[in-house]
Amino acid sequence: MNELVDIGVNLTNKAFRSDLSAVMQRAQDRGVTRMVVTGTSTRESHAASELAAEHANLLYSTAGVHPHNAKDCDDATLATLRELAAKPHVVAIGECGLDFNRDFSPRPDQREWFEKQVELAVELKMPLFMHERDAGEAVLEILAPHRENISAGVVHCFTGDEATLDAYLELDLHIGITGWICDERRGKHLHSLVRKIPLDRLMLETDAPYLTPRTIRPKPKSGRNEPAFLTHVLTTVAECLDLPESEVAAATRQTASQFFQLDS
Repeated sequence: MNELVDIGVNLTNKAFRSDLSAVMQRAQDRGVTRMVVTGTSTRESHAASELAAEHANLLYSTAGVHPHNAKDCDDATLATLRELAAKPHVVAIGECGLDFNRDFSPRPDQREWFEKQVELAVELKMPLFMHERDAGEAVLEILAPHRENISAGVVHCFTGDEATLDAYLELDLHIGITGWICDERRGKHLHSLVRKIPLDRLMLETDAPYLTPRTIRPKPKSGRNEPAFLTHVLTTVAECLDLPESEVAAATRQTASQFFQLDS
C-alpha cells in the first residue's frame, strides 16, 4: 500500500461532524498516514490545532486566515496566530492568500492580511500555506519582496495557467494538487502542467470536504470528499507523469514531510 500525506484537509468542517473518527480511520486504511488540517480563520485555526493535538503523529495543522475571512481580522488576529504557531503540531502559517474570483472580502483587506501573514511566517521562520484564485499577479507582487526570507511556501490547490505556474516555480515555491486534476470539465489543463512540477516541489491534497475527484466509481452518494480519496488524486497525477503510483507516492510523501518538517 502506498503511504501518502494529505497536505490540506478541512477536518473541522461541519461535513465531518457526525463521523470524523470513521473518516480518519478510512484515510489510514487507504494509506493516508498523515494529514495537515487547514486553519482558515482564528476560530478554525484554534479548532484545527485542538484536533491535531488530540491525534498526534496522524494530524498536524496550520494557523491562518483565508482571504474570504480577511474582512473579519482585527488587532488581535496576529497575536492569536502567533500563539497558535508556537504549538509543536502547527506546521505552517495559512491558509492565507488572495481570492479575486469570489471576492468575499474586499481586495484591500485581502492584500493587507495576506502580507501581514507573510511577514509573520518570515518572523517565525515557518512555511506558508497559500490560497490563490484569479490573483496570481497580485500574489507574486506581495511575495516577491519577501521571498528570500520565506523558509518555504506552497500554493495549495493550484488551478492556474502555465504562466502562473512558471512564475511560482521560478520563486522556488511548492505546488499542491487536488482532485481538480480529476475533473474532466475544468481540470484537464493540469494534466500537462503537472509534468512541469519537479517531484521535490509537488504535494498532494484533497481539500476535503470539497473537490471530490470525479474519477471515483461509483461516485460517493453524499458527494462529500474525504482524505481516503487522496488515492484517486495520486492515480491521476501518476498517469499524467507516466510514473508508477508508488514512485509518485514516495516522492510526494518525502516532499511533504520535509516541507512541513513532520519528522522533526
